[in-house]
Amino acid sequence: MSPPPRSTRKTPRQATSLVAFEPAPVPEDDDPLLAFAPYLHPCPRRNSITPDKQRAFIAALAATGIVSQAARTIGKSLEALYKLRARRGAEGFAAAWEQAAERGLDRLEDCALELALVGEELPIVSAGKLLGTYRKHNFAHLRFMLSQRRPDRYGGRARPADLLALAPDDPVLVKLRAQWLAEYEAEQDRMTEAERLANEAFLTKLTHRYEVLRQKALAIEQGVWFDAEAAAAAVCDAGNAADHAAPD
Repeated sequence: MSPPPRSTRKTPRQATSLVAFEPAPVPEDDDPLLAFAPYLHPCPRRNSITPDKQRAFIAALAATGIVSQAARTIGKSLEALYKLRARRGAEGFAAAWEQAAERGLDRLEDCALELALVGEELPIVSAGKLLGTYRKHNFAHLRFMLSQRRPDRYGGRARPADLLALAPDDPVLVKLRAQWLAEYEAEQDRMTEAERLANEAFLTKLTHRYEVLRQKALAIEQGVWFDAEAAAAAVCDAGNAADHAAPD
């Protein structure tokens, strides 16, 4: 296995993103990526994005995978580059942009795979002093990479793009449809049972409150003025206890 990428960060734990490592080599001049037809300005000005600058931007984008960093490489703003990309006649530049960005995503995927295999270098600190480093493997990240690289074995379930390619009567789709229907019906049953229990609890509380008020009114009529509310509640509680104790 090749050694992990050399981090350019002072603190190792910060070196987990694509930009934390040295960029990939810039494409060679004979790279097919740079063979696109650049946009030609009808009336070029001193600050125009010339064909050479367009190719330099594409090369930097392929190496770094970051549009803003590639723009700084040629000294142009993102606004100017996006405007150029949208112009008629800049189709070649736009297509090369997409291909260069795709190379950047490939590098990101490779970096994620290497992080899953090699692990993350973390510092060992004691009393404010750096004693050394150790490697930590993120098993959740490892499972994610396996599910993406080997979805048929580790994916668990088919991806939407895969399902769209299946015929309506495909056994896989039929099985999934039955599974989804069963899950939906089970969820509806759970919701119905929850609503029933909630309604029963509300009716029980409402009945208890009504009985408390009724007992309070009786206590007032009988001239029992000492804490009529508590007395009524006690009567209701005693009645409920007697109901539960009574045989069916």
